Amino acid sequence: MIQRLDTTATDFSDSLSDLLKLPEESHADIRARVRGILDAVKANGDSEVLALTLQFDHMRVSSVAELEISQAEMAEALTRVDPLVVEALEQSVNRVRYYHEQQLAATGGTGEWQYTDELGNRLGQIVRGMERVGVYAPGGKACYPSTIIMTAVPAKVAGVAEVILTVPTPNNEVSDVLLAAASLSGVDRMFRIGGAQAIGALAFGTETIPRVDKIVGPGNIYVATAKEMVFGQVGIDMIAGPSEVVIVADETVEVDWLVMDMFAQAEHDEMAQSILISTSSKLLDRVAERIPQMLENMSRKNIIQQAMHDRGALILVRDLQDAQDVVNQIAPEHLELAIVEPEKFVSGVRHAGAIFVGAATAEVVGDYTAGPSHVLPTSGTARFASPLGVYDFLVRSSLVHCSARGSVQLSRGAAILAEEEGLEAHGKSAQYRVQG
Repeated sequence: MIQRLDTTATDFSDSLSDLLKLPEESHADIRARVRGILDAVKANGDSEVLALTLQFDHMRVSSVAELEISQAEMAEALTRVDPLVVEALEQSVNRVRYYHEQQLAATGGTGEWQYTDELGNRLGQIVRGMERVGVYAPGGKACYPSTIIMTAVPAKVAGVAEVILTVPTPNNEVSDVLLAAASLSGVDRMFRIGGAQAIGALAFGTETIPRVDKIVGPGNIYVATAKEMVFGQVGIDMIAGPSEVVIVADETVEVDWLVMDMFAQAEHDEMAQSILISTSSKLLDRVAERIPQMLENMSRKNIIQQAMHDRGALILVRDLQDAQDVVNQIAPEHLELAIVEPEKFVSGVRHAGAIFVGAATAEVVGDYTAGPSHVLPTSGTARFASPLGVYDFLVRSSLVHCSARGSVQLSRGAAILAEEEGLEAHGKSAQYRVQG
């Protein structure tokens, strides 16, 4: 039920490429529908957002203002949630906040710096948190309070003045745990709105919903398409693909741990990907044997089975250097190193969203309580993209302050270059400073 690959096979590269390839589907109809929704929200504001919310989420309200969830409602939810769940939420929030405070401190606190050159010019960089950020969190059947924590907390640590959260609430069913997470994470305003219309409202602003500077958070194909379409009007975090994990393991690890770690990714959806890499064919044999046995007791059996069959793999490698090469070719969202001396392996990893070092470190702690944001690059984009963090919510401005002597020296060179580029006004602007 799961593919077996071997790096010594002559067709390994082609087989791996096929494994990593996502189905090419035509989303022309989806793009057309999303384009229509965005255009309508941009043109009609609240009235269109309200109409679409009534249509898709079957709400019974007469205004967008009624879709806003107050701070009091968020806080009250904490009293209705199981105290053990609240404790776990608080642990997650506190650890995510602390991690991102360290991330900010590592860049010099604000990341600002200045220096004075030999001409007396002062140059540098000033950094500010964004004014307003929109967070989209799945609701309804897929209710993920962890998404709120992993996006809103880094934004607040970065100094974002206002975090606006939108979440779909079909039939006005709102999870208390979701509200509790919003309260603990410092969300400023929260609306019961989902889908492409929520992205449009955040991107363009309406009479009730303020326009944001950046939109972060996962959603379905309509949400992802809408984020792609509004990019440029606002910033976005990424266009996320299916979740994925690559595990490098040896025979020192419990086989059941490995199987369950693979299941933990596969249960997200049928397109999720779980790959196990090892130098031991015996280990891969034992894992292959346990997969169907352990699958029988899983509540999301059908989803896991489909994902493991279509996109899962067991890969036999010659040695750990070979394993590193495969890992870097995949550039996985999550990488688990369940091997002896995993630290040595880390130094050779060039491309991975998050690295979980040692067999005791399950990827799932990264989803909830480790500290780093679990919003990570997928589908090989770890080659050029990074995990969501405080730096995604900071804007930098270059600072240039010329001294009298520096103004003359720099303007003289600028005037020469402007003349070469045929930009007369540029040249004269510089020459005025030279001539005093």
